Amino acid sequence: MAQAQSKRNWFAIVISIVVVVALIALGAVVVWMNNMATDAGPAPVSSQEFDAESGAITFGEGKDVIDVFVDFQCPICRDFEEQFGAQLMEAAEGDRITLAYHPVAILDRYSQGTDYSSRSAGAAVCVAETHPDAYLDFAQLLFDNQPAENTPGLETSRLADYAAQVGADDAVSCITDETYRKFGAAQAKKHEVAGTPTVDINGTRLNMQDSADFQKFVDLIS
Repeated sequence: MAQAQSKRNWFAIVISIVVVVALIALGAVVVWMNNMATDAGPAPVSSQEFDAESGAITFGEGKDVIDVFVDFQCPICRDFEEQFGAQLMEAAEGDRITLAYHPVAILDRYSQGTDYSSRSAGAAVCVAETHPDAYLDFAQLLFDNQPAENTPGLETSRLADYAAQVGADDAVSCITDETYRKFGAAQAKKHEVAGTPTVDINGTRLNMQDSADFQKFVDLIS
């Protein structure tokens, strides 16, 4: 009887150990998966025009800073650039403002599993890192050839071709390797960007649907 009881006790102990080990392993897998999901990938190299920490490509040296967060899959971002892009650059070139563009990725769900938002944002970062002077031309090509939502988006090789087309040859291998594929999504999370285009003035987020905020933006670039 005592021997049977002892066997049951040892069996319970073994089962408990197995359960604990399984729970530890499961916890490790969950932590690993969370780290993979939030991993920003390799960090690009900063330069005078490109800040790898904030993800901003800057133009001009005005005292007022306008940050613009764009997703190259976003049709409203394309419309925003068509309407305000020239004015923004004119204000930056005249040092009336410092203009900071941030490529971000929030619309991967609209590219049939190819993560076009992330791939295009990563490609823009490759260009910004190696040829920041070519960023605007590259961004314009992406908007001019913007794929419709709920399509696979442009192939990565096409993005690399666009970089070469604007003279950013050193960015081609970076784009082809999708080196910064995770960067845009990480930046969107970091800056709490839920919709694009998002505009900040001197660190304060605007509601572009609010007439007062919109007028503040227009006055600054006019």
